[in-house]
Amino acid sequence: MYSIQASFVSSSDSYKSCPNNTLPEFAFIGRSNVGKSSLINALTGNKKLAKTSGKPGKTQLINHFNINDKWYLVDLPGYGYATTSKVNRNKFQKMIKGYIQHRKNLMCVFVLIDIRHPIQFNDKEFLKWIGENLIPFGIIFTKTDKLSKNKAEENISVYKKELLKDWESLPETFSCSSKTKIGIKSIITFINAINE
Repeated sequence: MYSIQASFVSSSDSYKSCPNNTLPEFAFIGRSNVGKSSLINALTGNKKLAKTSGKPGKTQLINHFNINDKWYLVDLPGYGYATTSKVNRNKFQKMIKGYIQHRKNLMCVFVLIDIRHPIQFNDKEFLKWIGENLIPFGIIFTKTDKLSKNKAEENISVYKKELLKDWESLPETFSCSSKTKIGIKSIITFINAINE
């Protein structure tokens, strides 16, 4: 198994104040409460690396984690907050889009989708924006352990069909569970392949 040494580097409120380094970066984003922090902790094998919370909106800055001195894992604020003010929503949106559009060493944005729910407007709009800006991305379907294997596969199939109404083809997709660790190795393998 690939050994991971992960350490927190910095929190930034703009791409301009992110670490001045040329290491490749892989960013993780999703709607609030999608299980992003749990996934980051599962990927790094460190339960305390990213703060998990039952309350949406825990991540409010661009957080950089150094992985094996080879790449950065970047934890971005979620989109689609229902519980925060319009001013805050606009601030997060500006921060996220600024980072994604201007960060030269960004290799891939992983968009997390909670597979228990049908396709959400916020997800669709965000994926469309990423595509229009020609940003390399992958989709990670989270919380697969909350459903039976058949139901999870069925939901993923429905989701992909819905996306293919707007897309000619889909990017790399992963189905995973932070709890059972299913799919975690595939994501790390994918990142390593890009880095090589």
